[in-house]
Amino acid sequence: MSNPMMSRRGLLAAGGLSIAALLAACSDDSSKPAAGGQSSGPLTMSMLLPGDVPAGWDAILAEVNKKLQADLGFTIKPQFIPWTNYGQQALLKFTAREKFDTALQARWLNMTQLAAGGSIVELSSLLSSGKYPNLAATIDPKIIELNRWSGKLYGLPQINSVARFHHFSIRQDLAEKYGMSDITDFAGLEKFWYDVKQKNKDITPIGLNSRLPKLLVAWNPVGWLNPYMWENPHMSLASFTGESLNFVLAADGKQTGSSNPIPFWEAPGMVDALRLVRKYYQDGLFNKNALTLDSKALDSQFKAGRVATAWAMTDGLSSAALPELTKNVPGAMIANVMPLKGGANAKPYQTFQSDNFVVLNAKGQSNEKAMQLQDWVSIKENHDLLNYGIPGKDWNPIGDDKYEKVSTYTFPGFALAWRAKLERRVKDMTESETKWFDWAQDIDNFTVDPYASFVPDPEPIKRENAQITAAMTQFANPLFIGAVDVDQGLDKLKKALDRAGLAKVQAEMAKQADAYLKGQ
Repeated sequence: MSNPMMSRRGLLAAGGLSIAALLAACSDDSSKPAAGGQSSGPLTMSMLLPGDVPAGWDAILAEVNKKLQADLGFTIKPQFIPWTNYGQQALLKFTAREKFDTALQARWLNMTQLAAGGSIVELSSLLSSGKYPNLAATIDPKIIELNRWSGKLYGLPQINSVARFHHFSIRQDLAEKYGMSDITDFAGLEKFWYDVKQKNKDITPIGLNSRLPKLLVAWNPVGWLNPYMWENPHMSLASFTGESLNFVLAADGKQTGSSNPIPFWEAPGMVDALRLVRKYYQDGLFNKNALTLDSKALDSQFKAGRVATAWAMTDGLSSAALPELTKNVPGAMIANVMPLKGGANAKPYQTFQSDNFVVLNAKGQSNEKAMQLQDWVSIKENHDLLNYGIPGKDWNPIGDDKYEKVSTYTFPGFALAWRAKLERRVKDMTESETKWFDWAQDIDNFTVDPYASFVPDPEPIKRENAQITAAMTQFANPLFIGAVDVDQGLDKLKKALDRAGLAKVQAEMAKQADAYLKGQ
């Protein structure tokens, strides 16, 4: 691509994939219950949501169901699954053909194989039926087009910003105490972490939970603890499924027609990042239970003042921790740090693919009612009730676009009801978070990844990919958090991947990525 920066229109024109297996995925839009589903009596829709049951959920669910019953004639009963087990449990429920109706899915979870196997519903005909005007009005059609795979739509993108970029949420009061009022690069973050370690023995410098290991070294758009990628945020990565091996794709693929995928460790900066993470682990910068700690437990520790740095996303939600944090630690402050070389002018790669999707289970009771629910939560009053709770009890509105949080109710809206046009900003959003949240709303702040809409199809190497995923869980995750010697751990990982069929998987990645480039 001679000009990597392009308009939304140009980005949409660059669409197109080559996933033959996905073309056969289920697209039944019948409103009739599936075999074995409910066919008479009051209808209750079921959905899979990540995390623990929110505080105060029973009262809020009662209000939601009262309105749903009156408006649409059915109610909902979500199944909350802890984050530590969500990916595996959701996949098992799909493969066991259970009768729930919707679920959170994503490429970083199991969405590609579920689409290829016909376990989730293709939504194009449902969405274009004209029956769901509120939904259509609150999800930009350009975003819908950006999230099609080979022209097929397998989930409703849940977004609250144009681009998503992970970064760091730090205790700004501690940084200022150490004479670091404005941290802008990775070296500054590292100094902050070691200052915390040396001067605050009861505070963990960097908090890690069980969802983070795969994000630390080799991830799109940057590895969270990979200084090379923060300095050079223009690397394309692809994997067949969310927990599988990441390959780095050739930056000049558009020009040469060759994607030349290589395992992540062969790319610049990757092994150095592994060695750095190992040093951090040995120096006690991480919590040692990173592979098992639930995200909610880590969030509680941050709010209690026991963690100095947390993972953050450009979703405007970091500042939501402030009320509880300042209650526990008077005078505490939060800042969002984005250590990109060039700062807001870095123009890093971005695929503009949604991180989170609501998918419809092909074995659910009613596709039409599942879509009615999505339309219902696209109405501001309903959206606010589900996402923020009961007005006056859980939150107070401030105008039409802000809110004050007055309870500990936290709902995973990204798994059911995020609508960019309806989201409210928390009243206490910090200046730094506001800066980066606004930055993420402008497509011109990013460079379109040359492989932006490439979604590999795992079906041709299904068996090998399953074995590679198991090897990554066993050998890569401890390596990613620095819990094992780099040379020995990487050697064990390579041998396990070779046994699992790495050569075949790498060849298939090259075949599919090259076909994608040709189609461009």
